[in-house]
Amino acid sequence: MARSSSGFVAALTVAAVAAVSFLAYQASANVPDNLGDPHAGPSPKASASKAPRDNKNPAALPAQSGTGERVVYSTDDDRVWLVSPSNKVQRTFKVTPGTIDPAVGSYAVTSRNRAVTGSDGVGVEHVVRFTLVDGVAIGFSAAVNGSTASPDSSKKLGGIRESRADGNAMWDFATIGVKVVVIQ
Repeated sequence: MARSSSGFVAALTVAAVAAVSFLAYQASANVPDNLGDPHAGPSPKASASKAPRDNKNPAALPAQSGTGERVVYSTDDDRVWLVSPSNKVQRTFKVTPGTIDPAVGSYAVTSRNRAVTGSDGVGVEHVVRFTLVDGVAIGFSAAVNGSTASPDSSKKLGGIRESRADGNAMWDFATIGVKVVVIQ
């Protein structure tokens, strides 16, 4: 009996090694040729497609931007929509983005501050944060001096600047836990 058991175990071992070898071959066949080459350019990345827009009304809420109460932020259009639970736009406005964009996706408001000093040294109010990118907080805010100037491109800045009036509207709307949908 011992001989037949050892033969059976040997056969299972050979079959397992063959299966693992086959899977390893398949995996290696799908690796980009430039993987590990320090001189190669960046690997192609999956790109999110831009949410459909109403060409006749560029300020209209983009289709496929979610449902229910939410803040919709378009990184391509530098525009925000505050959307009610019944999917009606309560307010839309242009913003000035920081130097770091959040990834396309769905987030939630995680923290708020009535007034702080922004990472660029400017006093800001009605700060509504929803994510971190490489350790940099990403969120909406309004400069106390009313400025919406473009940020210093040499710095990593996550503040998405809005006018003071729009900042007030965002503050009233985007409480902790409210959904933020980032689209292109």
